[in-house]
Amino acid sequence: MKTKTFLLLPAVWVITCLLLSLVAPARAGRIILDITSPDFRKMPMAIPSLVNKSHPDRATETGREMAALLVKGLEFHGFLKAIPASSYNDRQDARWQDLGVDYVLLGQYRMEGTRLVLELRLLNIIEGTMVFGKRYTGEMNRQDEMLLKFCDEVIKELTGEPGISRSRIAFVSDASGKKEIYVADVLGLKVRQITRHGTLAISPRFSPSGRYLAYTSYHHGNPDLYVTDLTQGSTTRAISRRRGLNLAPAWSPDGRTMVITLSKDGNPDLYLMDTRGHILRRLTVNAGINVSPTWSPDGRRIAFVSDRSGRPQIYIMDMVTFQVTRLTYQGEENAEPNWSPKGDYIAFSGYYEGNYHIFIIRPEGGPATRLTRYWGGHESPSWSPDGRQIAFTRRRNGKDEICAIFKNGAGLRPLFKLKGQQSYPQWSPR
Repeated sequence: MKTKTFLLLPAVWVITCLLLSLVAPARAGRIILDITSPDFRKMPMAIPSLVNKSHPDRATETGREMAALLVKGLEFHGFLKAIPASSYNDRQDARWQDLGVDYVLLGQYRMEGTRLVLELRLLNIIEGTMVFGKRYTGEMNRQDEMLLKFCDEVIKELTGEPGISRSRIAFVSDASGKKEIYVADVLGLKVRQITRHGTLAISPRFSPSGRYLAYTSYHHGNPDLYVTDLTQGSTTRAISRRRGLNLAPAWSPDGRTMVITLSKDGNPDLYLMDTRGHILRRLTVNAGINVSPTWSPDGRRIAFVSDRSGRPQIYIMDMVTFQVTRLTYQGEENAEPNWSPKGDYIAFSGYYEGNYHIFIIRPEGGPATRLTRYWGGHESPSWSPDGRQIAFTRRRNGKDEICAIFKNGAGLRPLFKLKGQQSYPQWSPR
């Protein structure tokens, strides 16, 4: 028997209730990739070890590591598949036509003092042409950044839209013994702890530029809102310390304002405020509990969650007329909306057959599409900056981890292998 109540709702809704009681148009020469097509096949690609120009006659561990990172960065996008290097003896002069690959990525590197020089080329084996080549120069500690920049350039050449291998994900982790905010690159190579409050921190939200991260922390005994400048290390300032909830800020697309849940007057309602914490307008007035705002990419609408109909459902507010319409009708409980950066879908978590699952729905309404079809809870969806993938929290056997899935429901996999539990992901802009 289904006995779910507000106390069992996911993410922000849980905290609120407890406190109260995948392609852009292609240019000529570019292929059009539709990974949602049922007959889509991943394109085979070869990425042999990079060659040290100072010692071209022998393989190096550095060259193998560079190639491995290129494989990770490209395969992350879901439509390229690197064939094993052992199938061509990890040579750059293999007979590629005989191996049936579509593309080959060849690279060389050399040191100039303390600086690394990378030369990378993408070859189209089917057409017998070089698609493009790039040279990067930088300090050794920028090696990964240069390699992943090339990955994003490859994706742009193939699809017309830059890749996302250098994007980041903010999340909550209890690795330190307390739930704090962390940020990691999408490949899980570099993980950075943002808060060190020694208490509960939740709801990380990137600014549109990716420079700032807003979050809610309880380290003064009240859920207050803070913003950290990610380029300045520990530069953090309080935005709102009003009594009660200061929760789940949603940055406007221009970065000038936020929509936030405040309960300073008793009821949790949505407010529009500037980035200094000044309230510009109250958006909802005592119409049930109102949480989890998310902006449309054009800044004309927000989606949010309200229980004004008796159960939490998703609503749309026009930010010009401030009129509200209900979006979701399927299922008893729908929460945590997240608007796609392309504007075509809203992802959300909905209760279905005893667990929460990830759904997507058109902003205009209609039937929702369920993406996750596996056991366990699936909550807190967040779109990738290219609008092709969704990160979310998967809960199994009391263990929370961050996973990703493509918007056609394929390719579900964990993103990180980290100590402790991770939850509430938020994907950064590019």
